[in-house]
Amino acid sequence: MDFDAIRQSVLGFVELHKAWTPLVAGVLAFCESLAFLSLLVPATVILVGIGALIGASDIPFWPVVIAAAIGAALGDWISYEFGRYFKEDAKGFWPMSRYPEPTRRAEDFLRRWGAGAVAIGRFFGPVRAVIPLIAGIFGVNRLPFQVANVLSAAVWAFVLLAPGAGLLSWFQG
Repeated sequence: MDFDAIRQSVLGFVELHKAWTPLVAGVLAFCESLAFLSLLVPATVILVGIGALIGASDIPFWPVVIAAAIGAALGDWISYEFGRYFKEDAKGFWPMSRYPEPTRRAEDFLRRWGAGAVAIGRFFGPVRAVIPLIAGIFGVNRLPFQVANVLSAAVWAFVLLAPGAGLLSWFQG
């Protein structure tokens, strides 16, 4: 199944089963934020599409944003804990073992920005799921990590869903 077919299937499901939208958004955000799995699920595109469905129907906005934020924060948290547990050995797992250059760039980014790299990195697709893993490998303290994780997850979910849900027309109106 290709990414476009996945996108169409998920958006079709959400259209037919609106009550499931928060759960679907949460699972997608989790997949998008979990190291390794994020490469296999076209979640960002689907979440933007869900935002458009919110704007075109009676799906409540805030429960979907909250669920997406929780899913994103949980995905980053698990990636972080994976890195803390496996330390440097985590770099031996696919795809990090196959793509050492992006991994090195994520390490440099984290060295420069510390826990703030988690918040900044959430908005850059290629490193979104790798930064929390690297933060765990480096042993970034849990509290600063979680503060950056949760706050950036909430902003990220809002930014993805709000434009399609009508935020731009609300500001213009």
